Amino acid sequence: MIITAVISEDETYASAYASLEECKSLVRTAGGTVMATTIQNRPSPDVSTYFGKGKVTEIKELVEEWGADVVVVNGELSPRQGQSLTTRTDARVIDRTQLILDIFADRARTKEGRIQVELAQLTYLLPRLRGQGHALSRLGGGIGTRGPGETKLETDRRHIQGRMDELKKDLAQIRKHRATIRHQRERQNQPQFTLVGYTNAGKTTLLNALTNEEARAEDLLFATLDPLTRGLRLPSGLSVRVSDTVGFIRGLPTTLIAAFRATLEEVADADVLLHVIDGTSHEAEAEKQTVQQLLSELGATQIPIITVLNKTENLEADSIPAVNVKRPWVYVSAKDHDNIDELLALMEKELIEQMSYYSIHIPASDGGTLHNLRQTTIIQNEVFEEETEMYKLEGYAFSDHPQIGRYKKKDNE
Repeated sequence: MIITAVISEDETYASAYASLEECKSLVRTAGGTVMATTIQNRPSPDVSTYFGKGKVTEIKELVEEWGADVVVVNGELSPRQGQSLTTRTDARVIDRTQLILDIFADRARTKEGRIQVELAQLTYLLPRLRGQGHALSRLGGGIGTRGPGETKLETDRRHIQGRMDELKKDLAQIRKHRATIRHQRERQNQPQFTLVGYTNAGKTTLLNALTNEEARAEDLLFATLDPLTRGLRLPSGLSVRVSDTVGFIRGLPTTLIAAFRATLEEVADADVLLHVIDGTSHEAEAEKQTVQQLLSELGATQIPIITVLNKTENLEADSIPAVNVKRPWVYVSAKDHDNIDELLALMEKELIEQMSYYSIHIPASDGGTLHNLRQTTIIQNEVFEEETEMYKLEGYAFSDHPQIGRYKKKDNE
């Protein structure tokens, strides 16, 4: 594969270089091999061919020299630009968006994930169908062709639109199902933590460290695509749920954000977000800002955040954080399970900030309520009073906890 890019006048070299390196990682994640890289400095991409004429000729020569069958443009091509480059370079030309969509298509495992990816692909492909059929029949399969076949798509736009309508209905059912699950979770007074962060920051590894589970964690971009939720107990015994989510990335296609909204609602409905940052990344600050921008788009900026600076096994003991973060934050090594206890304590502290103090008496005979309160509230003091055969409980709970309200009323009578 040949990787190409335009560095515009409003982009710094450091930012452009980081984006280019990230594009190379995306190619490797997709199963491709980077043969050559070429860039062009210009004020903005050409409206017709993206690159200037001389650079297009150079790209064609690189394709011939290396025998490459795919050219990846580290940007988003218009339909016109994509068609022009394909014609002029005698290679399949895909942009960054299509590359990410291809990775998602390859990694989606659940029915929900496949539906969301297919909808995103169809949304992207619909305005780009003219002329694609011939190019595809000439170039065959490979990276950028996974998912719905474009040759078939071109023959019947109405069929595509109908398929998109079907997928949207399926996603509406998924959202309804998720809303039911969230309602049941709220009735159980089970707080929700959600892991967010840049792709490959170590979210899944951290989920495994927190819950002692063995979800698949790989050193690849977008190793986790389908959402994953696990239960755990905080130091007080409070039962909570932790959800892993798809990693964010700069320039995440808007079609993906829209299609994955049902999944990403896990973010907006969290009680606390755990923002996982690769503490060793030279681009940590930019990656943090990318995540914050996407959280804003999801309407999740008001949710309390604990910043988790991960991968400390690769840092010096006296190193300074490579990113500016507000408290609360903690250094951890999800891989070596370092500082996990400190993170759990911080998670509990953040929940207390959202809870109300309570002090109630529970009869010893009401074992069911006692068990429930030990799992669904943060008990800081528990004393058995022999004279009255009552338990005095002091701690913190969400204000709408039904058992707390009932026994508070009894204590006041």
